[in-house]
Amino acid sequence: MERRTRVRFAPSPTGPLHMGGVRTALYNYLYAKQRGGDFILRIEDTDSHRFVPGAEEYIIEALSWCGIRPDEGVDEQGKVVSERSEKHPHAPYRQSERKPIYRQYAEQLVKGGYAYYAFDSAEELAAMRAEMEGKGQTFIYNYATRGQLRNSLTLSEEECARLLEEKNDWTIRFKMPENRVVAMDDMIRGHVEVNTNTLDDKVLWKKADCLPTYHLANIVDDHLMEISEVIRGEEWLPSLPLHYLLYEAFGWQDSMPRFAHLSLLLKPDGKGKLSKRDGDKMGFPVFPLKWVNPEGEVSRGYREDGYFPEAFVNLLAMLGWNPGDERELFSLEELVEAFSIERIVKSGARFNPDKAKWYNKEYLRKRDDESLCEDFMPILAEKGVQADKDYVLRVVKLIKERATFVQDFWSIASYLFVAPTDYAEKDVAKFWKEENYSLALQVADFISSYDKALIKEEFEVAVEEFIRSREWPMGKVMNCLRLALVGASSGLGIADIVCLIGLEEFSRRVAAAKATLC
Repeated sequence: MERRTRVRFAPSPTGPLHMGGVRTALYNYLYAKQRGGDFILRIEDTDSHRFVPGAEEYIIEALSWCGIRPDEGVDEQGKVVSERSEKHPHAPYRQSERKPIYRQYAEQLVKGGYAYYAFDSAEELAAMRAEMEGKGQTFIYNYATRGQLRNSLTLSEEECARLLEEKNDWTIRFKMPENRVVAMDDMIRGHVEVNTNTLDDKVLWKKADCLPTYHLANIVDDHLMEISEVIRGEEWLPSLPLHYLLYEAFGWQDSMPRFAHLSLLLKPDGKGKLSKRDGDKMGFPVFPLKWVNPEGEVSRGYREDGYFPEAFVNLLAMLGWNPGDERELFSLEELVEAFSIERIVKSGARFNPDKAKWYNKEYLRKRDDESLCEDFMPILAEKGVQADKDYVLRVVKLIKERATFVQDFWSIASYLFVAPTDYAEKDVAKFWKEENYSLALQVADFISSYDKALIKEEFEVAVEEFIRSREWPMGKVMNCLRLALVGASSGLGIADIVCLIGLEEFSRRVAAAKATLC
């Protein structure tokens, strides 16, 4: 019987979710949905010292904004599930609520000879490290050094029992086998082999807080939650040999998931991992949503910067994956259909802020005018503008091709709602010369007396014919008129503006410009 596809996204609530983390969640989601499987959200909060209030809620809200909805782990109210139910059979999905589970598995490894109790204090380990460094050697807690340290491999049973009872800072470490080659297969990187002599005896469980480390909790939960594939960032690739050996130690080889390690998101110059500092320095967000840390520092988010979630998701999908053809625009449903692990690249994916804007511009163009109007109305209200919805809709239809974000509508066409109160000095000096504006004012008189319906195409022809028949310079005349209407020489065509604001408002603006500039 074919194994059901079950993948998980397992972030730690130690801060905001980086866009690289969202990409990992997205690839997991696409992989599961394409195979009719399950996408599970699990919160890995075993590192209590790094827990940040609000981070868990941020993760859930960010995924929801992107349309990445877990099949298990989060309820309809957006809360991580703690109680088991038919829909959430593997609850709780927060690792801190699964504490009793991990101790028994850690002890099972000790009994089987795959792990041991370690009683070394931080000070003792630091002294050992300094001693070896003084000899020009590197300290690794493994087969070469464990026999010189305080652990259940070197101490008597009686001494171990006493220390287990008295000490509160002992750990359980994995006993890494000596000089063994671990052969592994990665769905993206292919066959990988690592010699265990290069690896250390990782801590699996800590008495101090009765919590497991990532390695033990990760393996146990993936097994109990019947995870079929683990798709995660390449920073976990060095941990893969340990995870293989843990599955072997538990006797779970037959149910071990397949692994895929995703490449990093790189800075725009391709040199190093994309970080918040890069975004701050270059003026783009690296988080899906705005984040305010406990100290009050604000980090920008794609949502608050005006990106559509569909554009953000499409952008992320193409950072490290390609469909094998020239297509660049995909809905989430189309991504599900097209996605394949085989087309994920091994090398890092360079982030291009301009490409992110391009995606948003494309999605803005695809968006229906009614929706864009609804998005723009609150911005107008913030500017103190009360505008008729039909009028706003006409404006949106006219200017959407010029915009990248909805908030651009105001900077592009504020003059369609509010008359200019000042005029660009450079444009005034260049265009508002007597030989130009004297002609422009005559054209204005013609427009003000226009007695037909304002049908753009007909009106535009009439104005052009009026100017051309007199052999007046079209560009200079039009720039003068635009200065009067817009406050600058750039903007929509005169016919478009007049047909929107009307003849009365046109005449008022020309009169105001004449009074100010002449």
